[in-house]
Amino acid sequence: MEVQIFGRQNCGKCSSIKHKVEHLIQKLGLGTAATMAFFDMDTADGMAEGAFYDVHEIPTTIIKENGRDLVRWDGEVPDVLELSRYFAAERQAGPARVENAC
Repeated sequence: MEVQIFGRQNCGKCSSIKHKVEHLIQKLGLGTAATMAFFDMDTADGMAEGAFYDVHEIPTTIIKENGRDLVRWDGEVPDVLELSRYFAAERQAGPARVENAC
């Protein structure tokens, strides 16, 4: 499972999502079954990724499984309970990787 977050470094909502995802990955012991990538929309690389994924609002959060979008939130902060529903099936793996893509 991959969680993609599109936002800005100085965006409070974006930071909130990053912290929620990091907390859930750690709390649920998801290990390498879950990764998080943050794309900074203030950078050329972040904007390119955002264009590829048709991101028009920040924050945008996309949860993918095997390359397929499971759920997407545009311009809003997903609730922890909403996020945890998608993480529940991934509880069996080892340590998580948290990546800063841009």
